[in-house]
Amino acid sequence: MAGFSWYLSEGFQVIIEKSKEAKCSLKEVQLRFLCPDDLEEVRSLCRDWFPIEYPQSWYEDITSSERFFALAAVHKSQIIGLIVAEIKPYLKLNAEDRGILSRWFASKDTLVAYILSLGVARSFRRSGVATMLLEVLINHLSGPVPQPPYEHRVKAIFLHVLTTNTEAILFYEHRRFHLHSFLPYYYSIKRRYKDGFTYVYYVNGGHAPWGLYDYVKYVARAAWRGGGLYPWIWSKLRTALTIAWHRRFYKT
Repeated sequence: MAGFSWYLSEGFQVIIEKSKEAKCSLKEVQLRFLCPDDLEEVRSLCRDWFPIEYPQSWYEDITSSERFFALAAVHKSQIIGLIVAEIKPYLKLNAEDRGILSRWFASKDTLVAYILSLGVARSFRRSGVATMLLEVLINHLSGPVPQPPYEHRVKAIFLHVLTTNTEAILFYEHRRFHLHSFLPYYYSIKRRYKDGFTYVYYVNGGHAPWGLYDYVKYVARAAWRGGGLYPWIWSKLRTALTIAWHRRFYKT
C-alpha cells in the first residue's frame, strides 16, 4: 500500500506518493519551480530523455516564463524529474485539439493545460517520481482551493504521445487519462513522420463533446433522480398539456 505525505510549497498543496518499492525515498525529493539557472541542466536531461529536439527558445521559456507550470523534482541538488505544462485559453488551441471539450466550454474564460513534457532520470524511474509530479499538477489545477490565476477555469489536461511509446501510454491510462484521438504523421523525428495519440484528463466539470448516447443517458439519469422515469415523463407531458389548454382557452 502506498502512503501519502502532505506539505505546502509555493502556496499550493502537494501530494507525494511514497512507494515501498521506490529506488529512493521520496522524503528526500524536493519540489521547486524551474529558474533560468536550470537551463543547461534541463536541456541536457531532455536530450537524454526525449527523441524530439527542442529549440533553445523553448528552454528559455520554460525556465523563465510564468506562462508555464514547470516543476522539477530535485534529489541531492540534482534535477531527477520534470513536468512542464502550458496553461492556455481553449479557443487558442490548434484545430486538432479543439475537439477535446464540448462546445459548451467554448468561451474566453475556459482554460486547458497542455503537458509538453514529463520525464524522469533513468536511475529514478519506477520509483513514484513521475506520479508525484503529475499529481501535483492535477491537484494544483483542480484542488479544493482555487489557485489564481486559474481558479478552476481549467477544464482539461491533455497531451500528445507517440503511438509507439507503450510505456508512457500505459502510465497515463493507469492514471485515468482517456484516449481522445489519433493523429497521423503528427511528429517529425529525425526527418521521419510518426503517428501520435491525444490523451485527456478532465477536471472541474469539463467533458468531451457529447453524442446521442450521452444525451439519452443524461436525460434518463435526471429522470430517475427525480423519482423515476414515468413520473418525469408524465410531469413534462402534463406541463405541455396545460400550456396547450391555456393557449386554446385564450384563442376562443
